[in-house]
Amino acid sequence: MDYTTTLRGVEVGKLTVDAEGALSAVDSGRVSAVAGQAQRDLQTYAERYPALFPANPFDPALFSTVALANAFCGPWFSAGDLRAANRATLWAFALDWQIDYLAKSRAEVADIVRRCLAVVDGAPAALDDPLAQMLGDILSTLSAAPAYEALRPAWRLEFQRMVDAMAREWDWQASRAAGDTTALPSFEDYLGNADNICFSFVFLSHWVSTSGPPPIAQVDEVLAAGRKVQEVIRLLNDLGTYDRDVTWGDLNPMMLGITRDGVTERIGLLVTEALALLRPLRAEQPELALFLERYIGFNKGFYGLTDYWGDL
Repeated sequence: MDYTTTLRGVEVGKLTVDAEGALSAVDSGRVSAVAGQAQRDLQTYAERYPALFPANPFDPALFSTVALANAFCGPWFSAGDLRAANRATLWAFALDWQIDYLAKSRAEVADIVRRCLAVVDGAPAALDDPLAQMLGDILSTLSAAPAYEALRPAWRLEFQRMVDAMAREWDWQASRAAGDTTALPSFEDYLGNADNICFSFVFLSHWVSTSGPPPIAQVDEVLAAGRKVQEVIRLLNDLGTYDRDVTWGDLNPMMLGITRDGVTERIGLLVTEALALLRPLRAEQPELALFLERYIGFNKGFYGLTDYWGDL
């Protein structure tokens, strides 16, 4: 099954993406340098919030692979251009860790969600709340971008969808741990909760930070394409992390009665749907369309070998 880019021979800035979506050795070296710069920024940034990022599972490879993912999916960007996406990704990992692995009750989950939404809606973060403080810092940077006001409703919606999805996943995992299989989702419900992987939130943060001033075209169409790519990434992640999910107690669609072949088949259908949504965007949003499309190929290769998280 072909997951490679279909934007053939596209020139973006000084880069040329060939017929297989590949970069030249020179361009690959430049992108790797950008990723290195981004990794150093992430590690320095994380040091401001040490309580959020314990060495296990936040090992050096996690910072490296986050930086590499965004650099190779947007190889025409500088480390500065990718800072918002990288920092939003790192914050999303911290949120996931707080909800999935540290929260011991539904009340704790609800409190995390409440505190984060308060910051998003303008409240100051408490001094003893590093998760909210880090979110407030990211939001402060985004709010200075020319596109922020135009894209804020979309960004706010994606943020709400993300935290709701994480809380919903916590409920499912708690039911499974308690032996209550009647409360588990169907495969379709599970896929419909793909916002828990946080890609749309990261993508919207990137869009806000890299867009020029309004008007901004095709917002609804870009959101729809991004969410479809997010579903692809959700299932690619599930294929690559099944063994870890079993060990860590995470939910995986292969625990819901669908086979690996069934997941793979659904990925193929979702890729077709995603490419159909991306095709009309190429004229007015070529960079966003290419960024999203390269994310499909990158994650197919990435999750075929490894995962972001370090050991517990």
